[in-house]
Amino acid sequence: MNRPHRRRWEPRVTAADLTPQELRTLVAVADEGGFSAAAARLGATQSAVSHAVRGIERKLGVVLFERGRFGARPTPGGERAAAHARRVLRMLRALAADARGAGTGETTGALRVAAFRSAALHLLPPALERLAERHPGIEVTVTVVRELGPGTAGEVAEGRADLGIATLGGGSPLPAGLVGDVLLEEPYSLVHPAGHPAPRTLPLVDWMENCGSYTRDWWAAQDWIPAATVRAEDDGAVLSMVGSGLGMAIMPALSLTGAPPSVAVTDLGPERPSRSVGYVTTPELATASAVRALVRELRSLHPRTAKEQVTTV
Repeated sequence: MNRPHRRRWEPRVTAADLTPQELRTLVAVADEGGFSAAAARLGATQSAVSHAVRGIERKLGVVLFERGRFGARPTPGGERAAAHARRVLRMLRALAADARGAGTGETTGALRVAAFRSAALHLLPPALERLAERHPGIEVTVTVVRELGPGTAGEVAEGRADLGIATLGGGSPLPAGLVGDVLLEEPYSLVHPAGHPAPRTLPLVDWMENCGSYTRDWWAAQDWIPAATVRAEDDGAVLSMVGSGLGMAIMPALSLTGAPPSVAVTDLGPERPSRSVGYVTTPELATASAVRALVRELRSLHPRTAKEQVTTV
């Protein structure tokens, strides 16, 4: 008598079964743009990485990479998966650092900060100096990111940074899933060659990163401001050009810190525009000890009232 064939039971694998090593593999392929480069980074073989990616895709039920002669390009699903993977791996490192700190009373671990140029030059250093004095076990790396498109907030959303110094509000909304608080309001001023008798008649020098749409609206209402005739790479180059007599500029306060004597700064009056500068992080990293320590230092240097805080979840 023939017995009916029974299929062997196989457990269903899901995203919850992903291992940290699989997450590292996913991130490596996304960052390196190919299996060979990812394998070299991980110290593995190309076939092992390719096999691991197929397993990850099976668990997630989605194709993560387009394969071709160009390498491995993340699909939209792959980009989101890699962003989540970076954040999960970062939380695992924070878990270990915070668990050790609970026993020793010390705050340690790596802290990745993304900041636009003037913030990296003038806003972060005093906070980082105080952080190093109080928590020498925190290892900080700062990456300068242009505040265009996703900007510094995008670095945090993609899991490439733990905390970003960003422009908030106006034309720079936070990506969904991030939290942030305003640290300071940065007024704009007219900057021109020192001693010039009629600075408002000069050509305008500008740079793409200068300001958001809310400030551009103010600019559009000022009939004395011409279209930019010179565009520079960054605010430092703008200051140099203005100091050389090539034109005037309208710049925020951080960019004018330590301005050379060859330029003069004129207040634009009570209706002058300003932009909000603050920090952004993820809800989960907002509880990590290293992130909280830097946020405390930033807030102590730039205290604001609760009504002035901006939070997006």
